[in-house]
Amino acid sequence: MQSEFCNFAGMIEKFHRLESEATAVKLPQRFTCPFCYEPHPLALMAVEQVQRYVASRNDWAEEMGAGKMLGVLVARDHEGRLGYLAAFSGNLAGSVHHDFFVPPVYDLLDPMGEFKQGEAQITAINHEVARLEQSHELALLLQREESARQQMADEMAGFKALMARHKQERDNRRAMGDLTDKEHEELLDQSRFEKAELKRIRQRHQAQLAAIADEKALFQHHVDTLKARRKAMSEALQERIFRLFVVSNARGERRDLVEVFKLLGALPPAGAGECCAPRLLNYAYNNGLQPVCMAEFWWGASPVGEVRHHGHFYPACRSKCKPILDFMLQGLDVETNPLEEPMEDATPLDVVYDDQWLTVLNKPSGMLTVPGKALEDSLLTRYQASHPEAVGPIVVHRLDQETSGLIVFAKDKATHKALQQQFENHTIKKQYVALLDGLVMQDAGLIDLPLRPDVDDRPRQRVDLEHGKPAVTRYHVLERVGGTTRVALAPLTGRTHQLRVHCSHPQGLNCPIVGDRLYGVASTRLMLHASTLTLAHPATGQLLTFTSPSPF
Repeated sequence: MQSEFCNFAGMIEKFHRLESEATAVKLPQRFTCPFCYEPHPLALMAVEQVQRYVASRNDWAEEMGAGKMLGVLVARDHEGRLGYLAAFSGNLAGSVHHDFFVPPVYDLLDPMGEFKQGEAQITAINHEVARLEQSHELALLLQREESARQQMADEMAGFKALMARHKQERDNRRAMGDLTDKEHEELLDQSRFEKAELKRIRQRHQAQLAAIADEKALFQHHVDTLKARRKAMSEALQERIFRLFVVSNARGERRDLVEVFKLLGALPPAGAGECCAPRLLNYAYNNGLQPVCMAEFWWGASPVGEVRHHGHFYPACRSKCKPILDFMLQGLDVETNPLEEPMEDATPLDVVYDDQWLTVLNKPSGMLTVPGKALEDSLLTRYQASHPEAVGPIVVHRLDQETSGLIVFAKDKATHKALQQQFENHTIKKQYVALLDGLVMQDAGLIDLPLRPDVDDRPRQRVDLEHGKPAVTRYHVLERVGGTTRVALAPLTGRTHQLRVHCSHPQGLNCPIVGDRLYGVASTRLMLHASTLTLAHPATGQLLTFTSPSPF
């Protein structure tokens, strides 16, 4: 395979030539937007070569089969010749250096490097903490404490039983009568003495327990001091390491990751700078290559909880990569993110139903329900402009930007509250139509996969059987055509991206919705449409059902 996967003679060792057919492909006018893209034909050619190379490495088969993100960057050298760079995220086969792939921005695995040296010191503290917490000394201390508590409980229980017998005897003597004043006083003295003695027994044992507690506190203080030192060392090491992750942009500017994330008022998250895109761009800039386009794809099995399909393309993650790429792309002419572009101003509102209390709209795919951070235009802003009579809370529920279909808005606070109550009580019924990429063989069923946000890659969601919130979807197949399946989906809960994850996840239908750029393959649009909405009118109580034919 060496002859097939070769570099330009005398050129940068990581810059691989493209097939001769690439010269006939028209170059893209602008560089790829890494957060929303369809791979350019040149990127597809590069990906095909990388996939052939990876498939040829039998020594990596098991690790790659478990799942790995890979990426390519097509570029031109100073003579205008086309080639590509390849990268993987994290490490591979215990190393970040492999002949075919670009090196990391910083080598975390260098045994003599800052990270490994600092990690060794922290590991030593970890071992000392573990030794102390599992030590024979602590075990004996805990055993003494337990024994002292048991002795206290036993002695006090025995003395209380004695006091109860004596009290009964005193009560019997008093009941017999004919007690002298001296005898009455003696009985009272006995009662007072025993109560005082019980207090002395308790105090004696509590003093013993307090002494043991002091020993434990001294021991714990030593452990806590080590843990505090470990935390401080870890934070200091993390900052030093991120200072060593120095990235460039197309203007020739350089900035470390602490500086990059400081603009957001945050520290870099763990793993920042180790993904494909920063590695590819950094190598290109540092070696005088002109970026043309890029793409990232998944190889192997889907990770537990996530949705990653073998061979599918995915956008760069937002929490770790977006701040870095926002800096690194400066100086390049980058495609705009279509999800951050307003729709045509002439697009009219599609009103399905309207009265003095509420409005049912047919939202187009590509329009936000409410304004976002990067885009003010939304269904809500347009609705408010055309319905000035709507006051107070308006939005009762939402649809994803790329999902089309029925949505209800309230015109006053009382209607909003009543509709929200119906959603909370699950009395509002919704049904969606979706076109899935693949064949669903079971005609109907129930998907029960709890979901939670992917904190490292919002707005993506993860399946989490332990910590996720309940998410349940009922489905039935409408038709199977070629390699696709049209299904009706009825969400019994309302989690973010519920239908998209339930369709695409291996434990769900394992067939992503056509056009799902987050969980499947990007296309002209997401083939998901809210087709039916049934609710009780908040003012009249009448049961209303609205329908909207699927546009696909």
